[in-house]
Amino acid sequence: MPLHVLVDMLFYTGKRGGTETYAREIVKRMPEALPDAKLTALANRAGAERIRSFFPGEVRVVRWVGTDRVSWAAGEVLATNRRAKRTDADVIWSPANFAPITRSRVARVTTTHDVTYHTADGRGIGGAVARITSWLMARAALTSDAVITGSHAAEGAVASHIGVDRGEITVIPHGTNAPKVPEDPWAELTPLGIRPGRPLVLSTGNRLPHKNFEGILRAVAHIDGDRPLVVIPGSHGKDPLAPLVDELELAADVVLPGWVTSAQLEALFSVADLYVCPSLAEGFGLPVIDAMRRGCVVLANDVPVLREVGGDVALYADATSPSELAAAVEAALSDDLEMRRIAGVQRAAEYTWERSAGLTAQVIRAVATRARGRA
Repeated sequence: MPLHVLVDMLFYTGKRGGTETYAREIVKRMPEALPDAKLTALANRAGAERIRSFFPGEVRVVRWVGTDRVSWAAGEVLATNRRAKRTDADVIWSPANFAPITRSRVARVTTTHDVTYHTADGRGIGGAVARITSWLMARAALTSDAVITGSHAAEGAVASHIGVDRGEITVIPHGTNAPKVPEDPWAELTPLGIRPGRPLVLSTGNRLPHKNFEGILRAVAHIDGDRPLVVIPGSHGKDPLAPLVDELELAADVVLPGWVTSAQLEALFSVADLYVCPSLAEGFGLPVIDAMRRGCVVLANDVPVLREVGGDVALYADATSPSELAAAVEAALSDDLEMRRIAGVQRAAEYTWERSAGLTAQVIRAVATRARGRA
């Protein structure tokens, strides 16, 4: 009997950034990594068509799960194990932190990217949401047969904050794709109000607090004289960073273009003079590798996970100190960093989605084989 893998894609909406990139890039490569396997995706009603555009197998929809986190969590608790049993799956792979919170006869592998919600501020409504989310994530990880995470820093955090035995955690770094630079990058960027003439600093990501875009905005406000143009895509609808931009009087120096197309993002990488990752916490730091692969010099917050990914190629500064980050930005933009740029491209090329998919497939196969042996 072929190995049957149920891929838990209940989270997928097309608007969740890094975790979706991670899942999409790996499942696209699963037919090569697990050539003898049957793949079935479990999707919410809003994301099903997007998933069908790349998923190499059948896509089944849980109609009552939508784009919100509440119904997603409910789907994990109430639907995933049942659907796995109904489809005679050998193993469930949940690639986005949430997963069923109880054991069943179907084996499970969960990718736990980080412990951001375990370390979040415990006050108010946000604190209550973080506590519920962290509990669900912990239960998902603790009841899994194996846990995957993207870095050794994340491995340590999952072990210490959640209590997963390190022997059950496999560190598999993420990958990056080769750039697809548009023929005329500025033609892609002009509709966003971005034109040549100033050094351009790029930073990307969703607007969760740990991404610390406040840090880079306050740093720019500390720069006297000529400032670079700072571009921060990644939001949906009204950007929550806009009030701070107004407060700091940075309207002439900061562009918040919202959620950009893949061509526009590639264009931004291709014209950027510096990529800044001010994040306070990451499971891996995918934007760092993506930026390096595209020839951007990276300036990252000086935290262990970003040093693990960026190595001695990236630049580092304390992104919680506006004056220190501002000085690091100015120094980077004034230095000749061509050798660092070349080294970054070479380092990033070592991180491939093919390798990530292959190692993930090994974990899935090992868990499924053990489960079949017990049966």
